[in-house]
Amino acid sequence: MAGHASLGDRLCSEQFGSQAARGCCAAADGSLQWETWGWRWWGVSGAGTVNPEGRDGGGGGAPGTAFPPLSRLLAVFLPQGFPDSVSPDYLPYQLWDSVQAFASSLSGSLATHAVLLGIGVGNAKASVSAATATWIVKDSTGMLGRIIFAWWKGSKLDCNAKQWRLFADILNDVAMFLEIMAPIYPVCFTVTICISNLAKCVVSVAGGATRAALTMHQARRNNMADVSAKDSSQETLVNLAGLLVSLLMLPLVSDCPSFSLGCFFLLTALHIYANYQAVHALVLETLNEGRLWLVLKHFLQRGEVLDPTSANQMEPLWTGFWPSLSLSLGVPLHCLISSVFELQQLVEGHREPYLLHWDQSQNRVQVVLSQMAGPETILRAATHGLVLRALREDGPLPRELEELRNQVRAGPKKESWVIVKETHQVLDKLFPKFLKGLQDVGWKTEKHQLEVDEWRATWFLSPEKKVL
Repeated sequence: MAGHASLGDRLCSEQFGSQAARGCCAAADGSLQWETWGWRWWGVSGAGTVNPEGRDGGGGGAPGTAFPPLSRLLAVFLPQGFPDSVSPDYLPYQLWDSVQAFASSLSGSLATHAVLLGIGVGNAKASVSAATATWIVKDSTGMLGRIIFAWWKGSKLDCNAKQWRLFADILNDVAMFLEIMAPIYPVCFTVTICISNLAKCVVSVAGGATRAALTMHQARRNNMADVSAKDSSQETLVNLAGLLVSLLMLPLVSDCPSFSLGCFFLLTALHIYANYQAVHALVLETLNEGRLWLVLKHFLQRGEVLDPTSANQMEPLWTGFWPSLSLSLGVPLHCLISSVFELQQLVEGHREPYLLHWDQSQNRVQVVLSQMAGPETILRAATHGLVLRALREDGPLPRELEELRNQVRAGPKKESWVIVKETHQVLDKLFPKFLKGLQDVGWKTEKHQLEVDEWRATWFLSPEKKVL
């Protein structure tokens, strides 16, 4: 091949992942001369050439010797194909997550030191059986708490993953503070560390479940296992660094409780700040109730749909658990009706595969879903409920909704089911535009993170059929 090409002409090229392509030209002796690799993420230029022996880099993996040392090191801790194999928010999230993990590791060392002192390590008068009993009671309390919390909130952790993630880390700080304070009050030591371990077990459930949800979001090439494994490697490296620093820190603070407490508060402040920045950096493209409300409110007021980045930046992280409207999706039908007349009222005006009941006095919306209700139907039902919320709040609205809001504020002249029927007609015009706008700016409408119960129903009355 070299005989038919002049020296210096590019014969072929290759590319590894998102790395810049490198070319190959013929050398004077007939061998192939490859350019060096250049990584666009780290600014390594491709100047110079490399003459590998045989087949450069071996078989199917990354070309080993052609990579700069920094690139080979990063490959140990980053998912294969980074950055294209993960979401754009992966790097800022992981950087802040590493900072919070380091601070938490140091705080944990202080807390462990305090617990061991309280149990009696180093005290000749301490009883081994008493220390063992205390440890068993502590662990048993945490195990029970883990089971109860997983049953109570397990199905809701996906819906507000960012808020639960932040909550879990703050609760972990509270648990470590209790452990540090436990030796100061020996009478309440056992109760204190039991409460602390209970909180830590809640943290393990909430933190682990939300981490799995975030891994699903970050993995973009069906590579959840790789993203999770590399996250574990990063955390292990950070914890190892934390342990080494702890070895230097503990001798300095062991004889000075006030200094130890001061270090703990400083590390806790860093931990909470880094956690907030980490979850704030996340850009989830699926809609939960909080993000849906922000996007819908902007759409009703300005006629535009917020993109995922803007909506995630505006999403409340501290108060995201308590929306002002109680929206329940997938409620049982028998909880809403007790007569044929009530069923007729509920069905009237509903041509979509869901039934919506609005309690104005308690500002509560309950939605019965049909057996045929899919993600788009559930998204419309949630949008319908949030439109009713908009009728009770200030701000500009489309003309049709402004008229309904005036009727709602004028007093109970119209029953709730009549308002619901009229909002159905408005949504027939607004929701297709809203849905298309969501899809155009990058929201994933084929799935959602709305909290939906498992109840489904079938009804046979139609709006046109009268029941006497």
